[in-house]
Amino acid sequence: MQLHELKRKTPHQGSKRIGRGRASGKGKTSGRGTKGQKARAGHKIWPNVREQLKKLPKLRGYSFASIQRKPLVVNVGTLEQFFAAGDAVNPKALLERRVVRAPRAKSGGAVEIKILGDGALTKKLAVSGCKVSTAAKEKIEKAGGTVAQ
Repeated sequence: MQLHELKRKTPHQGSKRIGRGRASGKGKTSGRGTKGQKARAGHKIWPNVREQLKKLPKLRGYSFASIQRKPLVVNVGTLEQFFAAGDAVNPKALLERRVVRAPRAKSGGAVEIKILGDGALTKKLAVSGCKVSTAAKEKIEKAGGTVAQ
């Protein structure tokens, strides 16, 4: 056995030395291609977010939380179930009978309710303190009730 025939016990794990002349097989540009930012030492390319955003499909509008308070909605058909003839319908009564949920604390505790005209009404009800749609107003008055705002 000669010195030049000796072999390592484990194969060499180090990194390959590149850029050591033409004969090395990794000379001149050292496998980096030619020129530009990617060919330079210590290059760092930022992710181009704009290009990624441009590839997303366009949506109509922009979804964000509305700062406008929206009223809680109650239908005339629901009033038929929860109230007896001659009862007063107001925000306080609707909350007590759990027809609507109490708003979160950040809204200041004020409850704004709108009554819509979906469903049938046969009972005489006195509605006050609520917004009422025209269809709902017609149904309430047709059943003999009153609407006061």
